[in-house]
Amino acid sequence: MAGTHLVERTARRWTVRLPAGMADFARRGFRLDRPPARAVLEEHARSFLTGFNHAAGTWSAPHVPLSGVPAEERGFAYEGAGMYAGLLDLATMGRAHALDRLLAGPGNAYAHLVHVGAGWLFTAARIPALPRLPATPLLRWLAVDGSGFGEVYFGGVEALLRRARRGPGPHWEARLAGCGRALWFTQAADAAGVGDVIARAARPARPHLWAGVGLAAAYAGATDDDGRDSLLAKAGSHRDHLRQGVTFAAAARVRAGIVPGYTERACEQLLGVGSGQAAAWTDDTSADLCRSRDVTAYLRWKARLRELVADRCRD
Repeated sequence: MAGTHLVERTARRWTVRLPAGMADFARRGFRLDRPPARAVLEEHARSFLTGFNHAAGTWSAPHVPLSGVPAEERGFAYEGAGMYAGLLDLATMGRAHALDRLLAGPGNAYAHLVHVGAGWLFTAARIPALPRLPATPLLRWLAVDGSGFGEVYFGGVEALLRRARRGPGPHWEARLAGCGRALWFTQAADAAGVGDVIARAARPARPHLWAGVGLAAAYAGATDDDGRDSLLAKAGSHRDHLRQGVTFAAAARVRAGIVPGYTERACEQLLGVGSGQAAAWTDDTSADLCRSRDVTAYLRWKARLRELVADRCRD
């Protein structure tokens, strides 16, 4: 009983609200010269904030308010809710079981996004080393990806370039993919801008950044066929990393049962298959790894996907 009261008191102290202004590209210092893409990506960021605020208001039963978020935006809302849940579990030393609650029931469909969101706390709490990760085998490493996204979302391109110089290493590799996802936002979905920044990064970091870009382009959209063609051209020898990111996006969207047209088109254009087949590839290549809690299994999964898409997508 005392533990329950402690959790309730802590949850009340953590009932904070993130302001909508955090999604404003002008305040973040992101690209402002691409208004249509900016509008799409800012909407995603606002959905993230909405999810965080919903979870903060109803941490013990978050699914009802989250279900009111528009279907295509709900994944971003669950990502924001994952950040709050991770922070609450950190503050209560796990007693709140907030991540477990969020991953139960309807939240299971958004497991990828919840884990990514939980990783934002590494940035928000300024934690220098990885704390205890979510318990889920394999997908738990998406939290490290999420920490990379938060690092660049708040720190900009210079934070990405600093992170790129710190490798190599398995956690560094996992984190860089998140940095690449955030780059898609900082550059307002401009393939040329993304390519120019990655070209400035330390060479060993570049393929992993492209993997994150592929995930963001397919999951968040904000581009068209010409933009995706430009991405493929800019990725050059790292195009299989870009495509691996697209498969991750497909897996997350298919698991939720909500696949926007732009995600479907990204799969068709960059992989030559529909989102369902792309998601199946992620299942096939991880079948014997799903119980592993080791980061090397997560990286092996990504490597297998790159080998698969290299074989299926002959340029």
